[in-house]
Amino acid sequence: MGTAGAALLAAGLLAVGAPPTGAGAAVAPRVDLRVLVVDDGGDAVEAVESELRGTGVPYTVVRLGQPGRPVIDAGFLADTVDGRPRAKYQGVVLPNADPFGAGSAESAALAAYEKTFGVRQVDAYTWAHPGVGLDHTGDGGYAGPLDGVDAAVTPAGKAGPFGYLDGAVEFEDNAPSVGESYGYAGRPREGYTSYLDMPVPGDGGGRASLLGEYVHDGRRELVVTFAYNQHQRQFRLLARGIVEWLTQGVHLGQSRNYFSVHVDDVFAPDSRWHTELNCTPGDFDCGGGEGEGTVPVRMTARDAQYAAQWQQSAGFTLDMVYNAGAGEAWKAANGGSDPLTAQLLADRARYRWVNHTYTHPFLGCVQDTSTVPWQCAKDATGSTRWMSRAEISAQIRNNHDWAVRKGIALDRTELVTGEHSGLKTLPQQPVDNPNLAGALADNGVKWIASDNSREPRQRALGSALTVPRHPMNVYYNVGTAAEMTDEYNWIYTSKADGGSGACETNPGSTCLDEPLDTATGYATHIVPQEARTALGHVIANDPRPHYVHQSNLAEERILYPVLDKVLDDYRSLFAGNTPVVNPRHRDAGSELARRAAWDKALADGRVTAYRIGTTVTVQSPSGTAAPVTVPEGTRKQLLAGTAAFGTAYAGQRSAWASPEPLQRAVTLRLPA
Repeated sequence: MGTAGAALLAAGLLAVGAPPTGAGAAVAPRVDLRVLVVDDGGDAVEAVESELRGTGVPYTVVRLGQPGRPVIDAGFLADTVDGRPRAKYQGVVLPNADPFGAGSAESAALAAYEKTFGVRQVDAYTWAHPGVGLDHTGDGGYAGPLDGVDAAVTPAGKAGPFGYLDGAVEFEDNAPSVGESYGYAGRPREGYTSYLDMPVPGDGGGRASLLGEYVHDGRRELVVTFAYNQHQRQFRLLARGIVEWLTQGVHLGQSRNYFSVHVDDVFAPDSRWHTELNCTPGDFDCGGGEGEGTVPVRMTARDAQYAAQWQQSAGFTLDMVYNAGAGEAWKAANGGSDPLTAQLLADRARYRWVNHTYTHPFLGCVQDTSTVPWQCAKDATGSTRWMSRAEISAQIRNNHDWAVRKGIALDRTELVTGEHSGLKTLPQQPVDNPNLAGALADNGVKWIASDNSREPRQRALGSALTVPRHPMNVYYNVGTAAEMTDEYNWIYTSKADGGSGACETNPGSTCLDEPLDTATGYATHIVPQEARTALGHVIANDPRPHYVHQSNLAEERILYPVLDKVLDDYRSLFAGNTPVVNPRHRDAGSELARRAAWDKALADGRVTAYRIGTTVTVQSPSGTAAPVTVPEGTRKQLLAGTAAFGTAYAGQRSAWASPEPLQRAVTLRLPA
């Protein structure tokens, strides 16, 4: 154990959160807000690590098997700072209950540390046995596949770290022919409290635990007995609670479940997929002229009425990303009347609005369409020809001014360019239009959309920042479910089955076993698949918006089944204290920017945060807010008095915190 560990034990130090009482009481230890992760390279530890990383919780990784790794002994785990004993880690994540081997010096040092400081331990994945407080699976338990199992949060789990869940936790079964989950479910023994259990097949209603807390020898372990990875829904649902349990509800970092949907091309028509040509007329690689053989897809006034009604019934707000000039051109071509525009303007206060440029032109290089694919046009000197700063600026300004004249509430700092143009477009345009940043500055744009499938990381563009958006796999060029399924079949079917074969050559794609029925395929296959993908983003603390097109709200209104399933599934999984957060464009951008600054501060080692008894102190670089999560009842120290800290979410309080004026650190007072 070492002399430092022995001294700490001899001092009889108090567990964190228990302040000393009486004149002879020991000094309350300082516990740093950092987690120790012992990594064996498995999926389970990586999943927990991904939750810590994505939430903003500082952690240190020790990789088992790595030459020269630190030895986990008393000196590695604890020391003394300013005469006060310090625990360097507030929680420990292990790949299993004892990765060092029974009786090893590292196991003994870790056990002594956890007992001394009241630090908790997560066993990321282990089997059910008495050493973790469970009977062997042969004693009324279960071992085997868990695909599709209907597990449930127990009353103890709801009253404890998983109170943000409504109860049901169904294990994924996305491919019936492929095993996706495996695990053990055991009967609790003395000292074990189950937080998640499952019915035992053939046991007449008996249940066994998949996750629970084992209290023994003055220590607490969270025992997980099923395998998982960071992307599986069952883990994503439980990840928040695992971190809250591990940190006792006090940690750096915060998490929300975000979902916002941008509807692009509002007021404009979208070209329609040609089911015989297997392309979209008007595209550079499709024979025929614009719209030849097809009628463009455009919302009607009745579609707009339905959108407003749906928002109210769903309790969800859409972002209308509009092209006023395209709408005006449509109006002029149709006798000067446009019921759609009139209806959307009548309901303008029900939506959020985002500038999408006046006529939706390509804002990058001048496109040479004489070849397929197109190329950037060159001038006589061989230099790339670009849309000018003045032209880009006019597109932004004219669209904004139109909205102001129509009484639309608009934030001029937000912009979505047509097809995310102006930003680099590989392979033809490997750099941004050099005139774009200046045009953004001319118009006060701070947040410009990018395509998350191409650029998932936020980056600077002059004085603006990008806001990556998730494309939803509901196509812009369809108005009916049959058209959507036809195009989907073309993309995801092998050549032998009549498709394009693109799924055979693209390593990121998978071909369908057989083409979908165009009459039923959208509802039975595409909707659940796309809803599952979107919900995966929602429950992964991802603030990036999703985007679709106005065509998806027209004709058969095929977007709504996807949105309804996402929201219905979400509300069936989460308790009322954990609502969907629906950020607007700028707020999503701000969240990503704060996270980037926080990650840099952590990487640079410029964050100090610790807990002494019921006081939490957080110091970060000047101008960098710190994400902090604490229990209900926590108050922030002001120059005079205190104030309630943060906002309520998932049973906790959390916020991006900065020191008050004339203060150097954030000081929080936890409830006694």
